[in-house]
Amino acid sequence: MRLTVIGTGYLGAVHAACMADIGHDVLGVDVDAAKVADLAEGRPPFYEPGFEDVLTRALDSGRLRFTTDLREAAAHGEVHFICVGTPQQAGSRAADLRYVDAVVDGLAPHLSAPCLVVGKSTVPVGTTARLAARVAHLAPPGVRVDVAWNPEFLREGFAVDDTLRPDRIVVGVTGGEADETLRRVYAPMLAAGVPYIDTDPNTAELVKVAANSFLATKISFINAMAEVCDAADADVVTLADALGHDTRIGRQFLNAGLGFGGGCLPKDIRAFSARAQELGAGPAVAFLDEVDAINQRQRTRTVELARRLLGGDLTDRRVTVLGATFKPDSDDVRDSPALAVAAELQRQGAQVRVHDPEGAAKAGLAHPQLRCSADLLTACQGAELVLHLTEWGLYRTLDPVKLARVVRTPLLVDGRNALPHDVWRAAGWTVKGLGRPAPRPEPRSAAPTTETLRTVIASMAAAGPDASAVPASALHVGPVGGR
Repeated sequence: MRLTVIGTGYLGAVHAACMADIGHDVLGVDVDAAKVADLAEGRPPFYEPGFEDVLTRALDSGRLRFTTDLREAAAHGEVHFICVGTPQQAGSRAADLRYVDAVVDGLAPHLSAPCLVVGKSTVPVGTTARLAARVAHLAPPGVRVDVAWNPEFLREGFAVDDTLRPDRIVVGVTGGEADETLRRVYAPMLAAGVPYIDTDPNTAELVKVAANSFLATKISFINAMAEVCDAADADVVTLADALGHDTRIGRQFLNAGLGFGGGCLPKDIRAFSARAQELGAGPAVAFLDEVDAINQRQRTRTVELARRLLGGDLTDRRVTVLGATFKPDSDDVRDSPALAVAAELQRQGAQVRVHDPEGAAKAGLAHPQLRCSADLLTACQGAELVLHLTEWGLYRTLDPVKLARVVRTPLLVDGRNALPHDVWRAAGWTVKGLGRPAPRPEPRSAAPTTETLRTVIASMAAAGPDASAVPASALHVGPVGGR
């Protein structure tokens, strides 16, 4: 089929390349001429595992092209996918739909043949009906244009797999013809057994915001439990493990730590709350305000923990933040909890250096006051406190014995509760995680601490350096700060 994909950010670029990869003739459209040029040359404008390979394959097949011209898009497409951003409005919790409206306003007057306009962006319930009326008004007389909604459920870092092998396809349609068209678009997925849910547009729009709200609630719930655990000297990780064995609850998204960020969950729950208020159903989702507040409080609690560990004053203290992106396997720093913490530490007087394997450049642009580095050794040199705030696999494979020789003080805040605390402590580090108690006293019969350390180091040596870890030679430096 001839498809257009309008908007080539994370969602649109991946969708365009994957639709071409499964056999469709795809034209990607964006107002950003530089982005269009990069994509046309096979240069991804963002980091997403596996995307460059799919993009190259789609371009080489001749089934994928890019343009800035909506008139060309109107002439090309049987199906037009809207994949532009819907950020939070300035000064409001509601979604800003100006980019969605701009697509419709720019596309509809040029449509000359029957077609289907399909929204994939996350929008407030009722948007499909509003846009259908707008299209009917703007399209040339006699041209039939149907409007449907097909929400995306992509996870950054897994976007290619989530597009080619989704866990479900949801479409909101008002007629059988639109449904049949979308079944043709996704025929390979349906042949592979992917569940296909066809419903009305209002329900389809609600599925995405409801899903994000549920995930955000689950994350904030376990972070609320982390606050209680800190007050009660209990362990939130063990608590989450025990809860997760209950099949009604499950273990996924019960990882206490710094909380969620990015371009979706925070703004989506706020927009959902705002839209519910407009519909007179505000009290039904009032709990989302507390979900949001808990999430933001985790950032404040992390800063307070860092200040407490450094004696109550951050002025001129050297702090290293491991992680700048809002999640691993992405270079997206939008509403990143890690960057928010780093910026606040800097504001309170700390000398902050930020490391991220993929997001350092974007972090530096977003927060030019921070020293951002793609080199881990440089970022950690002489640090008095290290904060692990984005759970990249690289950080899980760090050798704490070698890293202790680089920093000034082996003091660690594990803001994601993702590192092996016992291993780091055995290597001489003081480790604190949100919702994690101080180590319990060893039984008298336990092996001496020095023997434990020898055992840990020996096991590390036997395992050998991990390919994704910082090279061992990079961390074999002389003592720093008297260590």
